[in-house]
Amino acid sequence: MARLSIRIDLAPDNRIGPGKVQLLEMVAEHGSISAAGRALDMSYRRAWLLIEEMNKGFGQPVIEAQIGGKAGGGARLSAFGADLVAHYRAIERAADRAAAPFLARIALSAHSGT
Repeated sequence: MARLSIRIDLAPDNRIGPGKVQLLEMVAEHGSISAAGRALDMSYRRAWLLIEEMNKGFGQPVIEAQIGGKAGGGARLSAFGADLVAHYRAIERAADRAAAPFLARIALSAHSGT
């Protein structure tokens, strides 16, 4: 099955794609950068660097710290980070719908050897 992968280049050093969006979704799901990294088999350092890259590229935070209690703090998506994920996924769905007939033809050609 052929599928589309979307990467949005906003500037030479500012891009967002499936990996960064998935990292943000994992932060939202797990409540911490380290847990998100573990869920993606990624080091905490790599996850932190990607988040810092997004913060710098967008000029605003994609996540915010949660104040810790007895169990410690964590992280959650900022309002901007949540919007970024939602908009990216909407673009992805629209692109998938638009590309579906073309991808089907490509996949069919790949399987038939033509």
